[in-house]
Amino acid sequence: MPLVSMKDMLAHASERGYAVGAFNPVDYASLKAMIEAAEELESPVIAQTSAKTVRYYGYKTIISWARELGENASVPIALHLDHGKDMNMIKSCIDHGWTSVMIDASDKPFEENLALSRKVVEWAAEKGVGVEAELGEIGGVEEEIVVAEEDAHLADPDKAERFCRELDLAVFAPAIGTAHGYYKGEPNVAFDLIQEIFQRTGTPLALHGGTGLPDETIQRCIQRGCAKVNISTNLKHVFVEGFCDYHSENPQDYEPLRLLKAQYEAMKNLIREKISQFGSAGMAKSA
Repeated sequence: MPLVSMKDMLAHASERGYAVGAFNPVDYASLKAMIEAAEELESPVIAQTSAKTVRYYGYKTIISWARELGENASVPIALHLDHGKDMNMIKSCIDHGWTSVMIDASDKPFEENLALSRKVVEWAAEKGVGVEAELGEIGGVEEEIVVAEEDAHLADPDKAERFCRELDLAVFAPAIGTAHGYYKGEPNVAFDLIQEIFQRTGTPLALHGGTGLPDETIQRCIQRGCAKVNISTNLKHVFVEGFCDYHSENPQDYEPLRLLKAQYEAMKNLIREKISQFGSAGMAKSA
């Protein structure tokens, strides 16, 4: 089926009380593993590309992969730009066929964030592309974005309500106490804030910093309105470890395809595990 926007996908997830996994592919094989795992479990899935990945491979290469794999898939697949900071890149992704984009102007003053996000929503509306926007600053490291713990701050629910009222968003990413990367201590997730923002905005919420969160925490976030869960760091580690672990166990095997297969299966297993955890298995039938 054709690549789809996140808007209807996440509205369905929000209504049914599950979340869709958003995974950051780093190459063709990781994208293929993601889509194959989703098909096997009959789940929608979001392939979200970082700005770094877009610059490395280029727009045409990534959209060609996504169309080849996604348009032949039996489940809904969204191609999403994650943490878009560069307005030119966001516009180029929309023009090249991405079906969803994120504008991350969370480091800007509120009015500037709102104005930039509104501009992206206008561009996206012309092509039926879904938009994610962020309010508050999520701590940790995400690709080239580094937010120190002391600089991270939670989203203000009053501003969140106005933000979502003035913008037609597919998903809203408020800072709620999670962080990008692996957690060094116990995450202090503001569950009451998640629930309040969801109740006041009615907009599906994105849970950034999903890697390393306990299952109980993830389930509580989903129950309170998070319909999209981001997994990036975890997939990167499995990408490297799947290859290296096979080589450590088989030091004399220099057949690249066997190493690549081990890497592929490790990624696929992780994605299957997360899809089941988030409750989206079997949901492609009714999405």
